[in-house]
Amino acid sequence: MAAEPLAKLDRHAGPLAQRVGQISPSGIRKFFDLLASMEGVISLGVGEPDYATPWHIREAAIYSLEKGNTMYTSNLGMPALRHQLAVHLRDRYSLEYKPDTELLITVGVSEALDLAMRAVIDPGDEVIMPDPSYVSYPACVILAGGKPVLVPAGEESGFQLDAADIEPKINSRTRAIMLGYPANPTGAVMPRDKLIAVAELARRHHLLLVSDEIYAGLVYGVEHTCLAALPGMKESTILLGGFSKSYAMTGWRIGYAAASEEIIAAMTKIHQYTIMSAPTMGQVAAIEALKSGGDSVAKMVEDYNHRRLVMVKGLCDIGLSCFEPRGAFYAFPSIKSTGMNSEDFAEKLLIKEKVAVVPGSAFGPGGEGYVRCCYATSLDEIEEALVRMKRFVKKHRAK
Repeated sequence: MAAEPLAKLDRHAGPLAQRVGQISPSGIRKFFDLLASMEGVISLGVGEPDYATPWHIREAAIYSLEKGNTMYTSNLGMPALRHQLAVHLRDRYSLEYKPDTELLITVGVSEALDLAMRAVIDPGDEVIMPDPSYVSYPACVILAGGKPVLVPAGEESGFQLDAADIEPKINSRTRAIMLGYPANPTGAVMPRDKLIAVAELARRHHLLLVSDEIYAGLVYGVEHTCLAALPGMKESTILLGGFSKSYAMTGWRIGYAAASEEIIAAMTKIHQYTIMSAPTMGQVAAIEALKSGGDSVAKMVEDYNHRRLVMVKGLCDIGLSCFEPRGAFYAFPSIKSTGMNSEDFAEKLLIKEKVAVVPGSAFGPGGEGYVRCCYATSLDEIEEALVRMKRFVKKHRAK
């Protein structure tokens, strides 16, 4: 008997998996595609340092290449990098991770997040996260077969997630709580007492915590609290971090996950079949960054802080009220006074004044009415962008 045509055997129409249809293209990339065809644009959109990677870090990678160090590494990452990372986490947070079983080097934090979700989520499991939050959080949960559950964390709460708002969302399907502080897109930093409350809630309900701390090195006048370093939380926390932001190493694509042996083994199993290992030259650069990159980071943070103050004051002066960000390198001003939604504002600002910002709606329903402005660009460009935005807001302010 002839085989049934494939189309008749398919469970649903079309060639694509249903979960792919549940996610939208990145709202950030849409605007980058538009501005790529325009000249004279000042971009406050891309979340990328305008610094080149510090020379001593680049030099370490160059020397490694000259020696022919271009082979695969261990799936877990270079032993020397894992050892140096363990030392870093111990010295900074008093966290003790075993380099051979509790640390995994990944292709940026993006891969670490994807691996974590696929390693711990079964179909239908729910993951609680703040709204607004980084665009990849809901997408990675959906692609792992789970369901993102958004909890409003608006400006009235300092864009911080409150344990009292999380608890009503917990049910038998809840698997994890995902946090990302210092936060993209808002620049919010969660204080220690609020993190303790969320950690205690997770412990009481036997939930995992997934903590994206890629911006841990970029805080201004406040202290960053590592979630895994809270008393009793190391074993139930998947700590994600990397080198892209603090060390100006976005294109090197080196991130990491730190977690229990069981979770790292599961993440590594997926990593083996999809990636094999992170780029060798990037790992060499990361070793140098951990060993001697502290002074460079401190100088960049000092500069970002100055830009931060200029941008926040400038936005408020032109009539776009702005929450004061205390971490990362983003401002998240309200554009409600213009009467436009965030996507219209961003598109018209780009076309009329050639300033690129990201609509807040790209980061979830709670981001509507805001836009994300990145101040990891030169002070001259920030000041010129504010001049253009002032002109735009004056013309388009709601009557």
